[in-house]
Amino acid sequence: MASLILTLVGPDRPGLVSALSDKVARFGGSWLESQMARLAGQFAGIVLIVVPDSKADAFATELQALESDDLHLTVQRTGADEAAWSGQALRLDLVGHDRPGIVRDITRVLAERKVNILELTTRVTSGSFSAEQMFHAAARLQLPDGLAADELKAVLEDLGNELMIDIAFGDRPATAA
Repeated sequence: MASLILTLVGPDRPGLVSALSDKVARFGGSWLESQMARLAGQFAGIVLIVVPDSKADAFATELQALESDDLHLTVQRTGADEAAWSGQALRLDLVGHDRPGIVRDITRVLAERKVNILELTTRVTSGSFSAEQMFHAAARLQLPDGLAADELKAVLEDLGNELMIDIAFGDRPATAA
């Protein structure tokens, strides 16, 4: 089976996911994983599909029929095996007053320590009492071998105090923010 990652971005409209899933089914493929959302009136999605090797090229060509001036679609073949990570998995949840640079500051700390971000979900909501904008994030992280979770937690908690954001950790996968 050929593994393909599809990305699509364009104006949101009914039937887009249905059209894509129809093509997957017609080529004998399986829809394995996806993340899709409406952002600022645009539909954005990323999907992991597997199709029989013999049909992969025809499937990719057929997908191009969905593309238009305002809908952009890419198809990327992936390697047969996912890179192995043996470090500890960690969930990170944070909330604080929204301000520029929160994601930059958190991800800088993670990158400096070679922490892999497996999944990141963010959103901004209105505070329940103050109506101030509150930033929420949930991430699934993979720590490299040799980095203790307690060490990373201490650094992130210090940064959280500096940024005035609440940070929580867990050993389970992150849930939607």
